[in-house]
Amino acid sequence: MTMTFIIAALLAAIAGILIVPFTSRMKDGGLNIKFKSLFFLGIFIVAFIVTVIILYITKMDLNWTAVWPAIVILAFLGAFLALGVERKLKGIIAIAGIGIAAYMLTAPLFNADEKYDSVKMKTEVELKAFDETKTPASVPPKYARNKMKKAFGQVPNTSYYELGNLQIQKINGEYVYVAPVEFSDLFKWFKGDTTPGYFVVSATDSSANPKFVKKDMKYVPSAYLNNNVERYMRLHNPLKIFNGDVQLEINEDDTPFYIRTYGEFISARNGFEPKGIVMINAQTGDLKSYKLKDVPTFIDGAVSPEAVSLQNSYFGNYVHGYWNTIFGKKDIKIPSDEGVEANVSPVFDEKGDMYYFTDFTSPKEGVDSMLGYSLTNAHTGEATYYTGNQEESYMDSEGALQVVEKKFVEKKWEGSMPLLYNFYGETSWLVPVLDSNGFLQNYYIVSAANPEIAVSASTPNEALRQYKNVLSRSGSSTVNGTSSKEEVQGEGKVVRVYKAEAGDFTNVTFLLDDNKNYTVSSEVAPLAVYLQEGDTIKFTYLNTTEVFLQVKELTITTLDQPVKEETKDEATEKETTKDTTTKSDDKE
Repeated sequence: MTMTFIIAALLAAIAGILIVPFTSRMKDGGLNIKFKSLFFLGIFIVAFIVTVIILYITKMDLNWTAVWPAIVILAFLGAFLALGVERKLKGIIAIAGIGIAAYMLTAPLFNADEKYDSVKMKTEVELKAFDETKTPASVPPKYARNKMKKAFGQVPNTSYYELGNLQIQKINGEYVYVAPVEFSDLFKWFKGDTTPGYFVVSATDSSANPKFVKKDMKYVPSAYLNNNVERYMRLHNPLKIFNGDVQLEINEDDTPFYIRTYGEFISARNGFEPKGIVMINAQTGDLKSYKLKDVPTFIDGAVSPEAVSLQNSYFGNYVHGYWNTIFGKKDIKIPSDEGVEANVSPVFDEKGDMYYFTDFTSPKEGVDSMLGYSLTNAHTGEATYYTGNQEESYMDSEGALQVVEKKFVEKKWEGSMPLLYNFYGETSWLVPVLDSNGFLQNYYIVSAANPEIAVSASTPNEALRQYKNVLSRSGSSTVNGTSSKEEVQGEGKVVRVYKAEAGDFTNVTFLLDDNKNYTVSSEVAPLAVYLQEGDTIKFTYLNTTEVFLQVKELTITTLDQPVKEETKDEATEKETTKDTTTKSDDKE
């Protein structure tokens, strides 16, 4: 807090210098140094108190770009009170302030190119294929929040508290939602002093129950005075430019920390580029600052979703500068507003790194096709834009929600948190389905390129299994291999076979003598219905990490073997053997 008082004192001194007419003489011709010193001291004290109060209440930064309006006003007042050269000097300061005002107010018109360049998204075509042995983080936050509210009875002195904002993260390898317990009002804070802890619930298992973790937290968003975590951060960092709300992060020892993203303006007080975080121990108040490259590994969301949303806006809107957003709108891409956190949605990749997902659509009204999508690493801020297959038209997130709404219109269910994945080589939307009370009822997977290819199931893994079968029957060319699915030729002897009807076709699952499991639909290989134990086969399959490998082509070689015509000697030998067997049976 020392820096806060130093800056407040400096601003108060500037106010005193600008207002007090040091060179003006009194009626008797004297300078009256004593009076002017007392006048300066009075201005200093008042300005110091006002600055500290404004900072304390608003929690704003104290950069010069924040205080220039006050300096301009004080310069005009000082010029009015002063005479001679002093008046001219203060008048020049006031006029310069008008120039600064013009610069500040017009900055958004001229810094569009700088905003676009600050994003620096690399470009790729498609996402890597999803690892089908994993479960996507598919529990929507609305449902997780409902479950936490149902479990709020675990909190001691329940009437003192309420549930805070949810934050998804990875703790000890598990994807979970975390929500702090907050004070319900000023009087509860005054009596309680600290909050009792936070809730944790799985982000992948919709049947999991919330767990309350007891950790007394003193510095929280709902606390007052110096215990308010945002105010505590500001008082210790008066010059830092913050963006986005504070977020709760839990380390491997279940210790709670609050973090907030800081950065720089693009120009003037406009635009934002993230540079690091301020982190505070919610229990002790220990406070540290980190640059993005030095952020501790347990922090998943170092870059706030609000900052990512801004970056997406810069990337989509300012490709050809500011004026193109008004006239022409060439190559403009509008970021979706369907995200669950500041118009973006958090997802995790196969390595467990968290990303913020956003899809982009056309600025034309009534168009629900997707122009592309982006993933921004929430830990480092690095972003990638995916163009998608340019030969196909992808449905955007709003279109995916509309498909779900039409599917369950009679039940009045609706989709939540649509996320784009590469399932089996098909770019697809995974949409959790909630009822009118916010409870999870279903999972819906629909192809982004062909909405008629869709399935629904009670769990995401079951939906994936059904989706694989539908894709196999559809004959969609996009299933025939991706960068992570190599087509491999195989052959061997069948050890076990299992057949199951699936609509108008049959799914045939078999175990080969190489101890690997394979599955094929009779729509892809009609003769697969004749497959039996002991058959030898040749086939083409997708080499993935799945337990059951998808077969694309199948030839039963034993069916192709011709029946050999018997010779006369072979027929006589066969008849003799038969007669001998018959006589033996008669004697018995």
